[in-house]
Parts: sequence; structure tokens; C-alpha cells
Amino acid sequence: MTSAPATLDQFRDLLADLPGPDAQAQADAADRNGQLTKPPAALGRLEDLAQWYAGWRGNGRPSLDHPQVIIFAGNHGVAAKGVSAFPPEVTVQMVANFEHGGAAINQLSKAFGAQMDVHALDLDRPTNDFTETAAMDDADVLAALTTGWNAVDAKADLLVTGEMGIGNTTAAAAIANALYGGTAQDWVGRGTGVDDAGLTRKAEVVSAGVAKHGGKDGIDVLASLGGREIAAMAGAILRARVEGIPVILDGFICCSAAACLQAMNSAALDHCVAGHVSAESAHPNLLEQLGKEPLLNLGLRLGEGSGAALAIGVLKGAVACHSGMATFVEAGVSDG
Repeated sequence: MTSAPATLDQFRDLLADLPGPDAQAQADAADRNGQLTKPPAALGRLEDLAQWYAGWRGNGRPSLDHPQVIIFAGNHGVAAKGVSAFPPEVTVQMVANFEHGGAAINQLSKAFGAQMDVHALDLDRPTNDFTETAAMDDADVLAALTTGWNAVDAKADLLVTGEMGIGNTTAAAAIANALYGGTAQDWVGRGTGVDDAGLTRKAEVVSAGVAKHGGKDGIDVLASLGGREIAAMAGAILRARVEGIPVILDGFICCSAAACLQAMNSAALDHCVAGHVSAESAHPNLLEQLGKEPLLNLGLRLGEGSGAALAIGVLKGAVACHSGMATFVEAGVSDG
């Protein structure tokens, strides 16, 4: 097992010098793609996905057999400001639902053959209200990053990270606002379904938090405005990079975690694709900032990693076609 960095500065150092894809595997995959029994580019984006996956797995003819879905849960002090349509108790209740197999993400993980793990992070100890002080101190954010890092199965060949945490769309909006500017109104959405008054409160809370904590690096933004589950997703995504495990990003909250990594290294998310664009209003803008084109657009806004888990099927299809199809020579078909 690759050990987690022991300090936040070691996480920063790691982000500054990340491994890239296997150039030979990419070349081998491109060569194979050109020989498969189909017209050039007939499988569209599936061809690009398969070659991208091959590069990160170090194999020009890879398989995708062991996807992992990890759900992280955390509670947010800022929820006391009335930014969610549901009370914080729901986080604990949904963790129990995940553990008993009753949530949507359980069904999607099972449908696509994914190992699913759940990690609840100090649910009895919410983060601080970030309008008053930093959401997490250095020890808390380091612990959350480390939880995410250690949650990744090094034998997995694909990773999806999801989340549960009442109030976390507010934290995600604050992160995006701090990293990319604009106004709070540009980044807040209805989340769990808040009314107009709730939306106004969210914007006020985000504005106050960003005014108090803005202007730092991605890890500092994560600590000041994020949540334990958001930091854990960032830690898991970073671990996947070190292990050569491709990642499918989920919705707005997951992408806010990923954004903190990209803010520190523009290439930090090269091993990631966006599983879907959600119905949360600012998610398209966040994906644009990340430079990610979503695989699916189905109006989902559940979280839990559900959109990314559904996209496992797309990536499995891409890899299956790439690695399983016959070449023109093997099939005895004239290539013109």
C-alpha cells in the first residue's frame, strides 16, 4: 500500500509532482484502435475513453473488472444557518441506509459490478460554521484527506467517489466561488430542494464565508470552506492518481473536491472524466472550469456518486469494445 502523506505540506508536495499516463500504452491503444473492425471514429467518444483508460492503466488492451465506489459522509456546522431542506440527522440516517443496501447508489454499484464502501467521518462532530471560523483546522482536514486516501483499494481499476452530508452543496458553492470568483449567486443552487428564501440564505452564507476566507491555495480553501466528506473525496482522487486508477467524477460536490486539487496543479485531474452533468444549477459552470465534458446528462441531482456510478457502464462499454473487438486481420475483413 502506498502510504498517505503525513502532513498537509507533504500533500502539497505530492500535488506538485504527479505521475502521468503510460505513453507506450497510449500509443499501443491508439494503434489497436486503428485496426478494429469499424470505420474510423465510428464509436465516437468511446474510442477516446478507451485510449485514455489504457494510458492510465499502463496496458494498450486493458480490462475493467474491479470498479470501486466509495461514499463519504460528513456533517456541516453551516447547516445551522438553514441552508438545507433537511435536518443534519438525515446524514446519519442515510449512512445506515447505505450500509443496509437500500439507497440508489447501492443498486447502481451492484448493477455495474462495483465494490461499494461507506465511510462516515465524525458525524457527531460537525465542521465549524465557516461564516464564523474555518470549517476545519489543519488536523481535521489532514485526517479527512487521509481517510479518503486509505479508503481506496489499490487493486481497483476504476474509482467513483460519492458523498452524503446535509449542507454540503453550500460548502461546494463556497469552494467554487473562492476558487473561480463571480458572485455567490453564480454558484448556489437548490440542493436538496430549498425554497427561494433558502436560496437567498445560501447565497448570503456563501458570500460571508468567501469574504472571510478567500485567497488561499486549494488545500486551504478545502479546510476553510469544505467538509470532511469533501476533503476525503479529494484524498481518494489523489490516491487514485498515484496508483494509476482512473476516476469518474460525480456531481457538483464531488467536482468541488476535485477543483481543490486542480487549483494546485492544472494536470491534477488528467486521470478523471466527468460522469454526468447534474441538475444543480452551477454544475455546468464548474465542469467548464475543470475542462471536463460530461458523459451523461440525465437531470440527476441525488449525489451519492449516483451519476458517476451510472457512467461506469459507459466506460465498461468503451473498454469492452476496444479490447474485445477483432481487428480487420483477425476477422478476415477487408479494411478497404
